[in-house]
Amino acid sequence: MKVGLFGGSFNPPHEGHALVADTALRKLGLDQLWWIVTPGNPLKNHNDLAPLAERIALSEKIAPNPRIKVTAFEQALGQSYTARTLEIVRARNRDVRFVWVMGADNLKNFHRWQNWRKIVSTFPIAVVDRPGSTLAYLSSRMARTFDYARIDEDDALSLAFHAAPAWTFIHGPRSPLSSTALRSTAPRVSSDAQRSL
Repeated sequence: MKVGLFGGSFNPPHEGHALVADTALRKLGLDQLWWIVTPGNPLKNHNDLAPLAERIALSEKIAPNPRIKVTAFEQALGQSYTARTLEIVRARNRDVRFVWVMGADNLKNFHRWQNWRKIVSTFPIAVVDRPGSTLAYLSSRMARTFDYARIDEDDALSLAFHAAPAWTFIHGPRSPLSSTALRSTAPRVSSDAQRSL
C-alpha cells in the first residue's frame, strides 16, 4: 500500500490544502493520504492557534475524499517534531510505502525543521507546487543539498518505491489561499459561536 503523509497546523485548513492532497493522491498513485493535524508547529506562534478539535473538524469538512484520512495522532504520541513522528510511523507500519507530502511554500524554511536531514532520509518526499514557490526547488537549501536525489516528475508514480533520500517536485493547479492570509482577514469565531450559527 502507498500512503502519503501530509502534516501541518491547518490553521485553518483551506482549499489550497485540499488541492495539494488531491494532487498528491493522483500524481503519486496513492492508496491513501493521512492528513496529519499537528498539535502545533514549533516554528510558529501559537497565540492564534485554533483548538485541535476545531482544526480536525474543518479538515474533515474540506477533504471529503474517502481516501483521505484526517488524523491527529501526533497529540497521542506527544509529538510535534516531524522527524520523530516519521520514525514512529515507519516502525509501526513496516509493510507500507510512505511518501512525505508537503507544499512548496515549506521548502524555504525546511532546513530550520528539527533534524531536517533525517526527515529527507526517512521517506521519499513529494513537494507540491504552491503559488509563489514554483522556483523554490531550485533555491532552497534542501533542494540544493539533495539535488542528487531528485526524481523526475514523470516518474512520480514510482516515488514511494524509491529508497530515501528521494524527492520530486510536482506541478499542477495552484490555489492562492493561505492560512496566514485567512487568519488575518477573518474575525476569530469561537467554537461555541460556530455551533450556534
